[in-house]
Amino acid sequence: DNLDRYLMGRQFMVIFINFTISLCGSPLEGASVLGLPQWVSDIFLGSGIAMVLTNVNIGQLTAQVNASHCMLDYINTHFMTFTLYATL
Repeated sequence: DNLDRYLMGRQFMVIFINFTISLCGSPLEGASVLGLPQWVSDIFLGSGIAMVLTNVNIGQLTAQVNASHCMLDYINTHFMTFTLYATL
């Protein structure tokens, strides 16, 4: 069934993009951000809140808002055709 294959492929691509963003943006040990106090860096970098916010903004929210706001423009592109074939 093509719908099942598309949904599974799409979920795989979402997970792949999120893991890639997470690996690329993970902080280095002892990183200092914008000269903020250590406790602020511990909260955002140590707990992972910064990467969760980055992941949601880049990996998920932008594509969903674009697809819902410009639905026909999103579907009628060559990139969507590529995405369809990659997920099937």
